[in-house]
Amino acid sequence: MAQDFLGSGMKFPPKINPATGRFEVAAGEASVKESVYLILMTQKTERWIRPDFGSSLMNYTFMNTNTTVLNMMAREIAGDLMRQEPRISDVEVKIDAKSKPGCLLIYIGYRIRETNVIDNLVFPFYLNTTWEEEEPLTEPVFVEE
Repeated sequence: MAQDFLGSGMKFPPKINPATGRFEVAAGEASVKESVYLILMTQKTERWIRPDFGSSLMNYTFMNTNTTVLNMMAREIAGDLMRQEPRISDVEVKIDAKSKPGCLLIYIGYRIRETNVIDNLVFPFYLNTTWEEEEPLTEPVFVEE
């Protein structure tokens, strides 16, 4: 019965099951975790039908990582998740700016309301990514006709 409340939905990113030819489905606690990830990855106003959906995480891309900005970021992420994901409570966000240069590790802990299960997600947020820091591209393969 608890799993009915958590529901199910299309897996993110979308995948097709090769055996059935149908989209794969995420159910229960996996559905909640994917929803949290989707909220973080969606920029507010990106969806014109639901302009309040998502987070303003990308607004922090080129900002300094001082304590004030990190606290503002953590508070905003927690608020966005609490407003947009009704299946979770007790959201706690901690940001580690020192583990990896140019990357903030965002630790998100939450409790699933119906099952009272505590879950977490670690979300890497890259700052000031430049072309030189990205992985080199492989050479394209051209097919001759």
